[in-house]
Amino acid sequence: MLPDFRVRQRDFLLEISRAITAQLDLGEVLRRVLNASVIMLAGQSGLIALRAPDGHFYIRAVSGVDSDKVPQLNNYLHELFDNYKGEGDNKALNARLRVMMSEISEKLRQSVALPLVFANEPQGLLIVFRNYQSGANTNDLQILQSFADQAAIAVNNAQLYERIDHERRRLAAIQDHSGDGILILSADLEILRMNHALERMTGWYAEDALGHLQDEIIVWHRREQGDLNEALNNGWPFNANGDLPSESTLYVEGDIIRPDDITLSIGITYAPLLTTDGQLESIIANVRDITNFRKAQEMQNTFISVVSHELKTPVAIIKGYAATLRRPDAEWDRDVILDNLAVIEDEADRLDGLIQNLLTASKIQAQRDIHLDKTEIWLDELIQRAVERVSNQVKIHSFKLCFAEDFPPIVADEARLRQVIDNLLNNAMKYSPEGGEIAILGLYDDDSVTIKVKDIGVGMTDTDQQRVFERFFRVDGKLSRKTQGTGLGLYLSKAIIDAHKGIIGVHSKPSKGSTFYFTLPRY
Repeated sequence: MLPDFRVRQRDFLLEISRAITAQLDLGEVLRRVLNASVIMLAGQSGLIALRAPDGHFYIRAVSGVDSDKVPQLNNYLHELFDNYKGEGDNKALNARLRVMMSEISEKLRQSVALPLVFANEPQGLLIVFRNYQSGANTNDLQILQSFADQAAIAVNNAQLYERIDHERRRLAAIQDHSGDGILILSADLEILRMNHALERMTGWYAEDALGHLQDEIIVWHRREQGDLNEALNNGWPFNANGDLPSESTLYVEGDIIRPDDITLSIGITYAPLLTTDGQLESIIANVRDITNFRKAQEMQNTFISVVSHELKTPVAIIKGYAATLRRPDAEWDRDVILDNLAVIEDEADRLDGLIQNLLTASKIQAQRDIHLDKTEIWLDELIQRAVERVSNQVKIHSFKLCFAEDFPPIVADEARLRQVIDNLLNNAMKYSPEGGEIAILGLYDDDSVTIKVKDIGVGMTDTDQQRVFERFFRVDGKLSRKTQGTGLGLYLSKAIIDAHKGIIGVHSKPSKGSTFYFTLPRY
C-alpha cells in the first residue's frame, strides 16, 4: 500500500487530468490547479500568473492572498522577468520571490515556483508559499514537474477554448448586428442560422425558419440574375476539373415576396464552406436589401432622361431663332429682331436657371449645407415682383395677393428666397393646366412669418405628398410626363427653408388643388 503522501500526489495528478478533460473554463481550471497545488505542497497561499499578449505575466488566480495586493504583486512579477537572465539565475529569482512573499505575509518562509511550459513555450508561472522551510528529493521534484506539465496542458487547453469562445461570440455579435442579412445553410440548403437583419427582410423569425429549406423562406417573386439550385446542379462551387476556383462565390439578385405580400429587392452573395477533405459542408449567404438602391438607380435614369430633354428644348429654341435671324435671304425689321432676341434671352434664362438648380443640388449633396447671405428683406415686395414677372409670361392664370396688414420684414437671404418663391409659383402654374386663380397669402405672428401658395390644380395623393420634396421626385401621372421639370425645384426649396431654420410643407387632395407653405423666423 502506498504511503499517504504518495496517494495524495496521485490524487492531485488525477485532479489535474480531470481539469484537462472535463473543464474548459479558464477561470475554473486555474482555480482547480491552484487549490490542488497549495494542498499538495502543504502551502498557505499561492498564485498563478499567465503571460499576456504584451509579453508580461499577470496574476489570474490567487489563494490565500488579499485581492488588494495583486497590483503590487504584478509589478514584482514584471520586475522579476525584466531582470531574469535565464536558467541559473536563481539568485535574482529567489530574491524577488522573497519580496513577493513578504508582501503577502510576514509569516511565510518559503516559496515554490513551478513554470507552466507547453510545447517549449512559457504559458505562466505557479507559485506556492509556505510558512516553513522544507527540502525536496528527486522523486518529489519529478512529481512536481509532472504536476506542472499537466497543469500547463490544462491551462493551454482552457486558453485555446477561451480564445475560440471569444471569437465565436464576436462572430455571433457581428452576424446578429450586421445591417446585411446573414444566412447559414447546410449543403442540402437547410437553414442553420439567420440573423436579425434577415428576419426583418423576410418577415420570418429565426426560430421559426430554422430547419426549413431556403426556398421556403426566400420565396422569389422574380429572379433577375443567378440561381443557387441550378448552380448546385451544375457542380457549383467546383469547376469542371473538380477544383474550387479562386472566384467561387455566386451572386443571385431579384425580388422576393414576404408572407405579408410585401415585395423586396435583394441581392444574395453565396460563399461555400468546405470540409478538410474538400466536400461542401455549408453555404454562407450575405443578403443585402437593394430596394432603395434600385429606386435611386431608376430615379437617376429618369433624371438623366428628363434633364437631357430639359436642356435640349431651350438649346433647340435658341439655335432655331438664332438661325432664323442669320438667314441671308431674309430682311428682318427691328420689331421682329427684338421679338426673336427676347425669346432667345428667355430661353437662355431658363437654361441658366436649370444649370443653377443642378449646381445648387450638387453643392447641397457635397456640403450638406447652404451658405446664406442674410439681410433685412420684405417678403411681400419680393413676392409682388415675382408675380409681376410670371404674369407677363402666362395668360390663363390669375394671381391674388393677400398679405396681413403691416407685414413685417425678416432677416434672410433674398436671392435664395426668390428661388423658393419662383419654384412655388412655377409649380402652381405647371400643375394647374386649366388655369385659374393662384392665391399667395402672407401671415405673421411675433416670432415668424408664413407664406402660402394655393392653386386649384390636379392636386396630389398622400403618398406623393410624403415624397414631393425628395431630390428628382416628380408626381407620377400623365400631366407630369408632359410637364417640364427636373424634380429639383421643391427639393432645393426645402433645403433653402431648412437652412433658414424654417418649415416647409404641403396640403393637397387629388383634383382639389394644392397649398404649399413655408414658415420662417422673423429674426
